[in-house]
Amino acid sequence: MQYLPIFTKLDNKPVLVVGGGEVALRKCRAFLKARADVTLVAPWFCEELKEHAHNDEVTLIDAYFEESHLDGKILIIAATDNDEVNNTVFELANARNVFVNVVDDQPKCTFIFPSIVDRNPITIAISSAGTAPVLARRLREKLETLIPQHIGPLANLVGGFRHKVKQRFKHFADRRQFWEGVFDSSVVSKVQTGDTHGAEQQLEKMLDAKVEPEGEVYVVGAGPGDPELLTLKALQLMQQADVVVYDYLVSDEIMELVRRDADLICVGKRLGDHSVAQEDTNQMLVDLAQQGKKVCRIKGGDPFIYGRGGEEVQVLAANNVNYQIVPGITAAAGCSAYAGIPLTHREHAQAIQFVTGHCKKEGQELNWQSLAQKNQTLAIYMGVIKSPHIQAELLKHGREATTPVAIIENGTRKNQRVVTGQLDQLAQLIEQHQIISPALLIIGEVASLHDQLHWFGEKAQISSFAQPLTDVA
Repeated sequence: MQYLPIFTKLDNKPVLVVGGGEVALRKCRAFLKARADVTLVAPWFCEELKEHAHNDEVTLIDAYFEESHLDGKILIIAATDNDEVNNTVFELANARNVFVNVVDDQPKCTFIFPSIVDRNPITIAISSAGTAPVLARRLREKLETLIPQHIGPLANLVGGFRHKVKQRFKHFADRRQFWEGVFDSSVVSKVQTGDTHGAEQQLEKMLDAKVEPEGEVYVVGAGPGDPELLTLKALQLMQQADVVVYDYLVSDEIMELVRRDADLICVGKRLGDHSVAQEDTNQMLVDLAQQGKKVCRIKGGDPFIYGRGGEEVQVLAANNVNYQIVPGITAAAGCSAYAGIPLTHREHAQAIQFVTGHCKKEGQELNWQSLAQKNQTLAIYMGVIKSPHIQAELLKHGREATTPVAIIENGTRKNQRVVTGQLDQLAQLIEQHQIISPALLIIGEVASLHDQLHWFGEKAQISSFAQPLTDVA
């Protein structure tokens, strides 16, 4: 560790910035945010620095740097475009054992500015020890998307209760247990929705009563496989859950992102292999929530598009279980995009129908007359086994034999495979290429665009930070 990460309190502490341009201004802004007593010395100052001085926020010394300017200062920044001046500032400050930073010159820094995620009063700092500041900034950008905005107000709220909690619970272990209960309660969601008063009232009640954990179920769509297609809310709830109930369709890479100490329960479903009956899964979610658990029911794709999420939520609602629903990118949208197939296109398809290849037993037969219409796209889920029947019915009801088709196996994942052909070859293609689930069938003129627009796995992406977390085959 080249630098010790510390947070310093600079309220009214004297700091010096040598320089008067844009870089000096950026450093000045950071000091002002920390309420430091800022002095700048330079023979010229930009207009915004002059405005700060006019507002009595900083002190400007219109002069060339001299050693005496260091007197009494605890932090020094050299931010000029003159290497000789910067070097002089460093040597003189270092000789006095005063912390000094020469901008963009890492060997001449006894302290450095990290990239900061600011959720006041929560502050997260990221440093590369001055070796790769742009990389540190990229990491900060990632964290910005993961840390919710309500974390700051939540910290302020609970901070105001620390003294009361210490009076109520004398032992550290008891206080810790109490706070764990608070952060697992709806106090958090009340702050998130701006109901600070309601959150305060609930905290007061929790102080006066034995803390009973509140159970809740998060019905979360995991998308088609690429973990970077998760929504921010899905990732946050996956990290909060005590128990994760998942299906086979949720990729291993996504399961790696769940809370490390969460209990994992597989209720996997594959065609012909239901390891846990749906009714048992429904009851399991109710039982776990009633035990006070935070349960993440994670499903491939979107839970409300052929994911049986509606059935599960109906049971939760009937048993008065708190729940949240987090939509995910459904397979039709994700797989088609990664295969370079637009689901709609002005020249090829003005409508799209999502269809399941198998329904509930004794369910109604599909409206093949409607499905066989031209100038529309069919996205067929779970259609591999029923592909001969699908092919026959579409041809029987008027869809042309030469209609383009695409079969997308393991869409968005590192082992994605796309097979194309025409409708009268559909079942043959599936058998010939030994297609296995999960696979999506796309039937319609847009499928012909795959050859022109396919991109995933074809070449390295421009930015590694924009690549999927999975390896590109």
